[in-house]
Amino acid sequence: MFEPPNSELPRSLIGPEELPRWVPGKTLLASDGFGWRGVTMRSYRYTGLDVHVPAMRDYMIVAYRHGLTPMARQFDGHWTHEHCVPGDVSLLTRAERSHWHWTDDIDVIHLYLSPQMLAKVSSEVMDRDVVDVRLRDVLKVHDPVIASAATAIAEESMQQDMGGQLYVEAVATQMSVHLLRKYSSMSYRQPRNSCGLSARQARQVAEYIESRLETPLTLAEMAALVGISTWHFLRQFRARFGCAPHAYVIQRRIEHARCLLLRGVLPIKEVAAACGFSDQAHMTRQFRRHLGITPAAVRSSTLR
Repeated sequence: MFEPPNSELPRSLIGPEELPRWVPGKTLLASDGFGWRGVTMRSYRYTGLDVHVPAMRDYMIVAYRHGLTPMARQFDGHWTHEHCVPGDVSLLTRAERSHWHWTDDIDVIHLYLSPQMLAKVSSEVMDRDVVDVRLRDVLKVHDPVIASAATAIAEESMQQDMGGQLYVEAVATQMSVHLLRKYSSMSYRQPRNSCGLSARQARQVAEYIESRLETPLTLAEMAALVGISTWHFLRQFRARFGCAPHAYVIQRRIEHARCLLLRGVLPIKEVAAACGFSDQAHMTRQFRRHLGITPAAVRSSTLR
């Protein structure tokens, strides 16, 4: 079989489903169409091959299941030689070309983690906005945590039990934390800031919340407003405002509702809707909890 030199590999990044074009083998399992977020699983049976692998869109984890073989890989201009057996794992960072050579038949599981998923997990782990994550050049390591995660995800693809998507995402997240701790390097967008949101950011967020009190608000949209991760935003918001975003939004809704009630124009039910409460009962519960009084009592005070 003709193997293209690096100059003939595609310039754009390829996805997991495209890999068999350059690394032919028998597909044993595939998670295509399962709707998993951030993680893809494919299992292959390979004969001995000498292959050039294009730069891939995702991070690739190879778990060796059956067969043993001498394995050589050229990555970043350097060759590494190992002997891979069941239980071993290979790691390949994203967006880098590589050249693989092995001689004997093997069965492997390929797990692919999207850059979005690994960036999200790394931002939460490090409490910082991560620009890029790079896996180290690891052709062979015996790591039961990664091998077990790969097996669990492969088995889920066969069983497709209730809650499978959440289960796979949980396993993949746990494995991602392990990869980040032991086999990665990261670059960051900005230094850690323990002083909270800047004055400008705090004003942006406060005005945004105030203008949308009647609508559902999410951490993701507020974090996007100031251009940082949701985890980082949560910590920075607490440092600036002294409470969690959810608590702050409730406070502002209660205050806005109190003002409307005192004006005595809108019915109580409409006040609840105008301030983002799910219904009048929800607003009443929040008033009792935070003010020790009901909306009706606030309204009646204007009639005295």
